[in-house]
Amino acid sequence: MMRSADNPTTRELAQRLLAYEEVETTPATTDAHAVSRVCDKLRRPLTTLAGAAGFRSLLARALTLAKQESPVLGAWEVKSDGSLRGLNGEAAQSGAVLIAHLIGLMITFIGEALTLRLLHDVWLDLPSSEINFGRNQSK
Repeated sequence: MMRSADNPTTRELAQRLLAYEEVETTPATTDAHAVSRVCDKLRRPLTTLAGAAGFRSLLARALTLAKQESPVLGAWEVKSDGSLRGLNGEAAQSGAVLIAHLIGLMITFIGEALTLRLLHDVWLDLPSSEINFGRNQSK
């Protein structure tokens, strides 16, 4: 069975969330800021659901998995407050790997329906028709 982060739809969703969070900054820092903003926006609902330690553990696990896939993330760390440290422009281009693993872990631990609801609560204009995590469109 494929892990949720390996699902192409999860990867596309991670890219889409990062695109929503890109701000007008220098190209070298845009990706790093987008990764940080996505994680920060997910922190609030996940902390409500799992506590600060739960969010920190989930993000740390996602980062561990992402580092295995993209070693350029090696300098990144999860700080005690659940934020990311060590983000740099070069590695931030691999930020979608981290976000995809975080979404995959969310699906694993809280389920697809609740993950989708949390994502829609944070990104109100995220079209649900574009997210199905690889499920067949017809039921």
